[in-house]
Amino acid sequence: MPTDDTLTVAVRVKPGAARSRVGGRFDGPHGPALVIAVNAPAVDGRATEAARRALAGALGVRPAAVSLRTGAASRDKLFLVERPAPELPAVLRRLRDGSAE
Repeated sequence: MPTDDTLTVAVRVKPGAARSRVGGRFDGPHGPALVIAVNAPAVDGRATEAARRALAGALGVRPAAVSLRTGAASRDKLFLVERPAPELPAVLRRLRDGSAE
C-alpha cells in the first residue's frame, strides 16, 4: 500500500532498445508514465530489472529503494520509491514532461 513515505512512479518500458534512456512521456493505463528504454530483452524479468535500476539511477536513489508494485509481465509498470526526497516529484516531472527551461 502506498503511503506518504513512498512515491509511486508509472513507467512505460521499451525493452531491446539500441541504447538505454530515461525520459519522455507515455499516456498509459496508469496515467502519464515515464518512458524507460533498456537494452535488456523482455525475457525472464530482465527488462523489468534493467528498468528498475535505470529509474533508480535517474532519480538518484539506491536501487534497493525502488521496487516493482505491479506490471511484472507488462510494458506498463508501477514502481514504488521508498522514502523519496522532497525534490523527487519535481525530478520525475522534469524527466517525464521535459524542462520548462
